[in-house]
Amino acid sequence: MQLVESGGGLVQPGGSLRLSCAASGFTFSRYEMNWYRQNIGKERELVAGISNTGGSARYVDSVKGRFTISRDNLKSMVYLRMNSLNLEDTAVYYCNARNEWLGDDYWGQGTQVTVSS
Repeated sequence: MQLVESGGGLVQPGGSLRLSCAASGFTFSRYEMNWYRQNIGKERELVAGISNTGGSARYVDSVKGRFTISRDNLKSMVYLRMNSLNLEDTAVYYCNARNEWLGDDYWGQGTQVTVSS
């Protein structure tokens, strides 16, 4: 299996980015998909998650109203649209695929997002 993130980079405060995660090697539509982030010296934090069908999503309070998670089960892709970025959003963002019934928990290699003026 493989999860490959892309779309990170350097952006000014108030700017936007869209992260993408390409999945392969497993039945994508059977997995909940999540975006986590981690900054130096901090624990990895769940930012957003979306159910296997895309019917429900959840967000950490700090990104509600600014970030949107979505998925395309035909393309085995998950996205994170990030608007109104601020300095506290700077982190490495990781794509995660989880199926608790199967006991599977997969991770991508991460993509760096840096918000700086």
